[in-house]
Amino acid sequence: MGRIVIACYKPKPGKEAELDVLMKTHLPILRKEGLATDRKSIIMRASDGTVVEVFEWMSDEAMAAAHENTAVQKMWQAYAEVCDYVPLSTLKETEDLFAAFTPLK
Repeated sequence: MGRIVIACYKPKPGKEAELDVLMKTHLPILRKEGLATDRKSIIMRASDGTVVEVFEWMSDEAMAAAHENTAVQKMWQAYAEVCDYVPLSTLKETEDLFAAFTPLK
């Protein structure tokens, strides 16, 4: 069974555009490796510039397998150069009953 996750990527200073480019490759790489479903992701921006992505892994096993996958490790290294992963709870929007974000294409 799939696992829907919410991932938050806070761009490093001056790296916003590079993160936006990487976001276009994230899900296609996971899908190519058989780790993510075909469910369309939702990508949005928080008021502090953090990019929030909701997507679906194939399974818990797929999430675990990603940590041993060469293509995913390479992708994660590229992400590490332009952003930090942050908990959803650190975003101001999560204090509201209905957290609202700006959609990204």
